[in-house]
Amino acid sequence: MPVEKDTRRRDSAATRDAILKSARAAFIASGYEGAGVREIAEGAGVTAMLINRYFGSKEGLFAEVLAAANQRPIIATPETLTAPDRAARISRALLKVTEPGATALDGFLIMLRSISNDRAVEIARAVVESHHQKNVTEALSGPDAAQRAALLMSLVAGVQIMRQVVGLEALSQDKDEDLERLLGDLVARLVEE
Repeated sequence: MPVEKDTRRRDSAATRDAILKSARAAFIASGYEGAGVREIAEGAGVTAMLINRYFGSKEGLFAEVLAAANQRPIIATPETLTAPDRAARISRALLKVTEPGATALDGFLIMLRSISNDRAVEIARAVVESHHQKNVTEALSGPDAAQRAALLMSLVAGVQIMRQVVGLEALSQDKDEDLERLLGDLVARLVEE
């Protein structure tokens, strides 16, 4: 009997993971509105009814996928935020993840492709505020830490859009040395007291 329960638990975990993986791919490709529950279920090899069973709704699934995609910071890591040269490190990391040919970050793409839906934006705001906003704010000291953290995240998102999505020539890879200096100056104004 205990072996059957363990097997069911593993199958349940595998099913849940398959749904999350399929949903992540669907939300990256099509955003919140474009990704259908049936499409996600089909990608996971399950029925749409199981999505509701595991996540309650498409909204619940979206919230969990977005939270998982934003769980581990890539640019403003705890090590970076506490380093004496954190402005330079943040600038280098941002330029690295947005260099030509780099795959855009999943959480960024999901949010970017979902901004036309008000509920998706509410979910994204809650995720950002409880993860990156909170972590960056806690790492900053001095006045207006929350506002400076939000501005830093806005700067990061703006560079991601203009460099990686739009592909502005002025932000091209052959200018990385200049960009790192200029970006570092902007970031330093936000992260230094």
